[in-house]
Amino acid sequence: YQRRVRGITLVQQYTHKMSWQSYVDTNLVGTGLVSVAAIVGHDGSVWANSAGFNVSADEAKKLLAGFSDPGQLRASGLFINGEKYLVLKADDRSIYGKKGTGGVVTVKTGSAILVGVYNEKIQPGQCANVVEKLADYLIEQGY
Repeated sequence: YQRRVRGITLVQQYTHKMSWQSYVDTNLVGTGLVSVAAIVGHDGSVWANSAGFNVSADEAKKLLAGFSDPGQLRASGLFINGEKYLVLKADDRSIYGKKGTGGVVTVKTGSAILVGVYNEKIQPGQCANVVEKLADYLIEQGY
């Protein structure tokens, strides 16, 4: 913005650049209750992800469709990072999947999908709580 002080025009820029990567690294994986994570846009683009953990555009597209019609995911499974998960829960906000002793928690916000994977050392409910709470925060922030 600009403002004049004693005849001098001061120009200040306020930029707020949200680091999606910090949400993955700190708010998800950094809790110790999520093994790897990603945040993807509704268009399938990856906003941030753990190293070596990739949600393809096709996987994101099918995941997004599953929030409104989970039938296909229930029938053929949920694929994330090339891994197939058995769908345990699916509604218009959250889709949970299981594979062996681990699993995945996905939560849709207004413009993104949070994906958190947990391994055998993490309780499913703990991972779900972390991902769901970050989704609540992002929704409150308009994302």
